[in-house]
Amino acid sequence: MYKIDFNKGGLKAHFIGIGGISMSGLAEILLDKGFEVSGSDRAESDLTRHLETLGAEISCPQKADNIRSDTDFFVYTAAVHPDNPEFAAAMATGKPILKRAELLGQIMDLFKESIAVAGTHGKTTTTSMISQIMLTASMDPTISVGAELPAIKSNVRAGHSPYFIAEACEYTDSFLSLYPKYEVILNIDAEHLDYFKTLDNERKSFNHFISNDKEDGIVFINGSINNLDEITSGRKVVTFGLGEKNDYHPEDIRFEKGCGSFIPVAFGEKLGRVSLSVPGEHNISNALAAIAVTRCLNVPYEKIVSGLKIFGGAERRFEYIGKTKSGCTVIDDYAHHPTEIKATLKAALNFPHNRLIVCFQPHTYTRTKAFLSDFADALSLADIIVLADIYAAREKDIYGVSSDDIRKLLVLKNKTCYYFHTFDEIVDFLKKNCMNNDLLITMGAGNVTEIGPRVISQ
Repeated sequence: MYKIDFNKGGLKAHFIGIGGISMSGLAEILLDKGFEVSGSDRAESDLTRHLETLGAEISCPQKADNIRSDTDFFVYTAAVHPDNPEFAAAMATGKPILKRAELLGQIMDLFKESIAVAGTHGKTTTTSMISQIMLTASMDPTISVGAELPAIKSNVRAGHSPYFIAEACEYTDSFLSLYPKYEVILNIDAEHLDYFKTLDNERKSFNHFISNDKEDGIVFINGSINNLDEITSGRKVVTFGLGEKNDYHPEDIRFEKGCGSFIPVAFGEKLGRVSLSVPGEHNISNALAAIAVTRCLNVPYEKIVSGLKIFGGAERRFEYIGKTKSGCTVIDDYAHHPTEIKATLKAALNFPHNRLIVCFQPHTYTRTKAFLSDFADALSLADIIVLADIYAAREKDIYGVSSDDIRKLLVLKNKTCYYFHTFDEIVDFLKKNCMNNDLLITMGAGNVTEIGPRVISQ
């Protein structure tokens, strides 16, 4: 694999798919390090416009003519296929081509104290929690996270200290390109089965990732993961989670308006009470991971407590959008796996409301087909469910499944459920039916996030 010389000034990098949340962040880090950066995407966005203000040259849409002969290396995402004309033109140059994860790995290697946060769910929130704590402690970290972090008003921060915090995605084994000092494993559930095929294959991938840590590294892992020793054998491990057998676990959990407070217990020692500003029991577990990591880095405990209190959530993680004219509170959330949906809706049940209304957009045909009954079970926690068409993402409609299959299962559970083909129909329905003190959550990993602002518009 091509190794970038970060000490050589003026290298030119071109990003194919620069508008993605992770790609744009890596491009920004290279700009901070003195690289010349160009890139392309299907359309302009706030992220591409921000990069242009920093000096990047952005082209839309993607086409072969965007490829320049003086580029030193290219970077592409898993969403770019070999038949992409720009990718083909880049290949034809004979210049080095790196996957997004390979670039992230090379950047991570520049930092002595590197942290990679992995897991099927909660990566963005936990990466953001650790980042917020380190920012509160004035540790000047470099950050790469999968959503905008309000504290930095971006998904990336170029710091100038030994600390680097990054979200590590398991899809297509991309996290295997990372060799961090500290690894956080939040959970391992069946996910991305279009790639892994089986949970056993996914566990093997996480086992491989765990073996990537440095010799003096530590694996922080949720102790509730099944057959833990099978994937952590031979590593230095610290466990966290809700169960009292974990090295880090909570006592005296309380909830106020959906947000938890608790007393962390670390290796038998009771620490000071922590109060969160994000809802749900699952975020107590995420916070324990953040506490374990930052205490290992010798962050003063009062800064940990303060940072967790300040953290109000990352973009699209139980994000408050506003209120409708009728007085309905609108929340937007990225949950797209049954486990995530259930966690979010359980958190919502502790939030003051009359009726809980969920507008859900399934993400990919393969995931919908694999977890059809699980989606129905998770969504049944809501009083009213509104379903949008499946967001295809990278897939074609060849799997014989639709959102109506979820609706039929919910009807069998005696749930009130509606399915509409267009956002216009959904917005019209929600405007007419969301009442005072209702809680509406728009949910999914696609473009369902567009619905909330439309519902609250006058």
